[in-house]
Amino acid sequence: MAEANERAEFQDLLIAVRRHVRRYERAGIRTTAAGDVGETPPAGTRGIDALAGTVGTLFADDAAVLASASLAELRDAIGDCRRCKLCAGRSNLVFGVGNPNATLMFVGEGPGRDEDLQGEPFVGRAGQLLTDIITKGMAMRREDVYIANVVKCRPPENRNPEPDEVAACEPFLKKQIALVRPRVIVALGKFAVQTLLQSKIPITKLRGKWHSYQGIKLMPTFHPAYLLRNPADKKLVWEDIQKVIKELRGENS
Repeated sequence: MAEANERAEFQDLLIAVRRHVRRYERAGIRTTAAGDVGETPPAGTRGIDALAGTVGTLFADDAAVLASASLAELRDAIGDCRRCKLCAGRSNLVFGVGNPNATLMFVGEGPGRDEDLQGEPFVGRAGQLLTDIITKGMAMRREDVYIANVVKCRPPENRNPEPDEVAACEPFLKKQIALVRPRVIVALGKFAVQTLLQSKIPITKLRGKWHSYQGIKLMPTFHPAYLLRNPADKKLVWEDIQKVIKELRGENS
């Protein structure tokens, strides 16, 4: 129990440091208490190396990500990502797929087995359901929307992504959204909704209501994998999707 608590505390610290250092970078500050980023820390400060991927390496990792002018450049900047422990078990990094100028973007949780093997999001059973929502429900083509996940590598045994894993991938997702700049985002499931809205409110209370992410209208709804387990709730998702259709058609004004 003590070890689990220590691990949770470390993850919280890691997330806090990452976000703090990113705020400094956005402000144009490129120094830390350990000296200029990339420099060897002074004697007595080497313990900061325990925060691998944060101070001393975060700017180097994120600079190319922040500077990416296209999705292709962003994918190159991510490279053979080793920023969190999920890299150890993946077959393929699952970046995203679809129209880089899409008006509609779907954001899910993370890759499953089929996605990990194929390197494309939402290609398994849940993916087929999402494709049906897009093609049959919305009368759109899958290739006309953009689809991505919060984390880009499959969590072991399809477990929930852990806070440090979400924090490591969060800049990639935010940059994808900034590059696509859709009119509407559909956030699929708890982790997508809570990551984008920075909220711990249960998805049952958030779904079906319009929210805003960086000036983009965001509709939270249930994840297709949840619907496979709870088919009766498909009607709720259809209600949410109908609101999205009306928004895209300009019928909500």
